[in-house]
Amino acid sequence: MSDTEPIRFRPRARDPHADRRGAGTHNGGTQRGGAPIAGRTAVIAARPKGPRRPVSGIAFDRRELTQILGLYGRKVAAGEWRDYAIDMMREKAVFSIFRRSSEVPLYRIEKSPRLARRQGAYSVIAATGLILKRGHDLRHVLRVLERKLHLVEG
Repeated sequence: MSDTEPIRFRPRARDPHADRRGAGTHNGGTQRGGAPIAGRTAVIAARPKGPRRPVSGIAFDRRELTQILGLYGRKVAAGEWRDYAIDMMREKAVFSIFRRSSEVPLYRIEKSPRLARRQGAYSVIAATGLILKRGHDLRHVLRVLERKLHLVEG
């Protein structure tokens, strides 16, 4: 038998006491405990051996999320931002920032490890698609979103 060939289970002989225990076909064609009822065959596909790849793809780690959520918390407290979304795709992870839930994101913070050796893995992208900042250090890239204080002359 190979690793990709499905495993076929043969049903057990019918248990004469099954009717008294309340087992029947009302539970999906299996007896209590998951054994198939006589006359039915269960087919289960075998998984290939070896390390499993992550299904979700690229994600932010704890340190990165701490930095991003720290900035996000300050902006929410100031009343500028209201909602966020995290998307984990095969090639990049995206933290989208919204002013309102029904709008397009104001900013997207993207982590793309494929670009780590070139321009840097992290980038901040505006709603228009303009890349505001790109770099290797997330803290440095997030500075573009911090409010700059201006001197007001009176």
